[in-house]
Amino acid sequence: MTITKYDEGRLMQVLVAPIVSEKATQVAENTNAVLFKVLRDASKPEIKAAVELMFKVEVQGVSVLNQKGKAKRFGKSMGRRDHVRKAYVTLKPGQELNFSGEAA
Repeated sequence: MTITKYDEGRLMQVLVAPIVSEKATQVAENTNAVLFKVLRDASKPEIKAAVELMFKVEVQGVSVLNQKGKAKRFGKSMGRRDHVRKAYVTLKPGQELNFSGEAA
């Protein structure tokens, strides 16, 4: 397995935001996975490298899904929400992410 070196500035931009919802919490408890909103053109190896760099954890695997933006009405006009790419990042056993910023 070859290790590809990514541009660190690019990796800092790959993860847009963590997704905190009931489903995300349930997935986290059951499968030790964390959900992130990521850039639309981010690849799985890039996402893995970004999570390992930013959170200093070991990643077991990455699954991604592309979610189309919903069409919404704004008064008379129709608009659409942005398309979103979500990443389910599975951590290796014993690894854990802490978003609250407190030292464990």
